[in-house]
Amino acid sequence: MEVFLTSTVTVTLAEIGDKTQLLSLLLAARFRNKGALILGILAATLLNHGLSAWFGQWLSNSFSSEYLPWLVNISFIVVGLWLLVPDKDEAVSSKYDSYGAFLVAFVLFFIAEIGDKTQIATVLLGAQYQSVFWVTVGTTLGMLIANVPVIYAGNALLKRISLNTVRAIAAFVFVSLGIYGLVTI
Repeated sequence: MEVFLTSTVTVTLAEIGDKTQLLSLLLAARFRNKGALILGILAATLLNHGLSAWFGQWLSNSFSSEYLPWLVNISFIVVGLWLLVPDKDEAVSSKYDSYGAFLVAFVLFFIAEIGDKTQIATVLLGAQYQSVFWVTVGTTLGMLIANVPVIYAGNALLKRISLNTVRAIAAFVFVSLGIYGLVTI
């Protein structure tokens, strides 16, 4: 349960204000079929984060157990600090409209997640917890928790939440996890 909850909370917080959340807002403004958008995000996240969690587990099995805890925990701190840097708004081209909401959301989310903070967090969680299934389920739920409200209530929601405050909280969580991990090695 710890793996699932930690994965869900860390990715939910990391996703707030992230470029994929902005992508959700743009797609919601462009497509009426919100269900198809959500299913596209779900499918892309399951695939991307499943591969990422597996890669993290593989990395942890490939590196010396002496150095891995240091690497993982320092990486959590680095990701936490990275969360303080706002993402740039990336527009979605109208040339994708003819492919439908599901396919557009799937392709754009999968690509947007490559090298993103939440993907790196998923790799780290996979390395730390050695549970591809629960890390993937938790991080996917975290992505949905952060993105589904944006799809349905996007503009109104963004007026009420200070992204800087949420980024600071997310950074605090990641840095705290990293420091706690370093102290307990």
